[in-house]
Amino acid sequence: MQTKSLSFRLLASEGLVLAAFFALVAVVLERSFLESAEEALKERLQVQVYSLLSAAELNNSGQLTISANLPEPRFANPGSGLYGFIHQDKKKLIWHSPSAIGLDVLVAPELNPGGYVFELVKNNRYAFHYRVLWQNVAGVERDYIFTVAEDGEFVSHQVKRFNDTLRFWLLIIGIVLIVIQFMLLRWSLKPLRMIGKDLEAIEKGEKIRLDGYYATELQGLAGNLNALISSERAHLDRYRNTLADLAHSLKTPLAILHGCIESFHGHRDTVQEQIVRMDQIVEYQLQRAAAKGEHKTIKAVDVSIIINKIVASLAKVYIDKGMTFELSVPSSSIIRYEEGDLYEIIGNLLDNACKWCRQTVKVDVTLNVRRNRRNFSLLLLIEDDGPGIPQDKLSEILKRGVRADENIHGHGIGMAVVNELIGLLGGTLEGGKSKTLGGMVWSVYLP
Repeated sequence: MQTKSLSFRLLASEGLVLAAFFALVAVVLERSFLESAEEALKERLQVQVYSLLSAAELNNSGQLTISANLPEPRFANPGSGLYGFIHQDKKKLIWHSPSAIGLDVLVAPELNPGGYVFELVKNNRYAFHYRVLWQNVAGVERDYIFTVAEDGEFVSHQVKRFNDTLRFWLLIIGIVLIVIQFMLLRWSLKPLRMIGKDLEAIEKGEKIRLDGYYATELQGLAGNLNALISSERAHLDRYRNTLADLAHSLKTPLAILHGCIESFHGHRDTVQEQIVRMDQIVEYQLQRAAAKGEHKTIKAVDVSIIINKIVASLAKVYIDKGMTFELSVPSSSIIRYEEGDLYEIIGNLLDNACKWCRQTVKVDVTLNVRRNRRNFSLLLLIEDDGPGIPQDKLSEILKRGVRADENIHGHGIGMAVVNELIGLLGGTLEGGKSKTLGGMVWSVYLP
């Protein structure tokens, strides 16, 4: 598992929290058990003090006597671990149990009559001190402190055994909880791993979008990623198409320049015009590549001027055909469109007409027409007397890379460009058979 992964970070952080929690629990439980064991020992030593009191007797002369038969046999065995002491007037030792032979005398702290104290003294012993004022039948009163001590090994052993058992089971429980937490994390983070695998598949080209069944919280993320992927793919396609369109648009000016090579001085103006036109085409295509797909009108243009320039250029390109151009264009055809778009649309349609015609190409422009309950600012008709295009192939040739006749030189881009531009402008492109010339006719309606 990588240290930078979410699974590792979550598992490590939760492991640290569990370790801190169990350590705190261990400390609390160990302390509680120690206090409980000491409290139990205190009660046991208190009972032993009471047993010594029951075995003691204050005679008429004020002397304290202890019965030889003590209630607890351990008092009589040296080194048994249970020891008894009796002090008179707080300091004077008057009796100790046989088990306390050789031990240091335990001195009690200051106590009030009837008071007691439980404490841990040196050599790991616990002592219980009890002060009593004793009066016999003769009225003689004495002050005694009864002390019972016991070695702490028993308590220490109990606490150690409890601590070992507690730590062992806390360790087992901690490991089990970490394993369970790891399994839960694997299950909880499975949707993220699914998205990661799908993104890798997209990078490898095995998928085109995120199409898995993701958790509800990740559906918005998957949707945004799909939108981003689609947008980037659309940008890439637009750049590719723009490069293809640029190459296609430069074809006609290059053909004209090629025809002017042999006598450059006689075609200086033509060469200059085509160089300017190529510069405009490059700038136009770069703007299209950076555009978002929306159209903005820039200035008013005269369609008749554009048509005349294109016709003049194509007449030089196809000079060997000896074609005739029949133009029915108003002298002033002002509309508000991007000049580059009009050059692309009209230039591609006229170039195709010149390529396919036998001798005649006809151009007709009508302003302010109405069709299918819509008002259009321009209707452009381009006809030729060529063989035409079968009706079943009209929709196919509007796709990129498709040509009506594979034997005719071309790239299958021109009509796709025309169709895309007209669609972006909100217009309509229609194709059919020319009634006057018998070839192909293209009708362009621009709003």
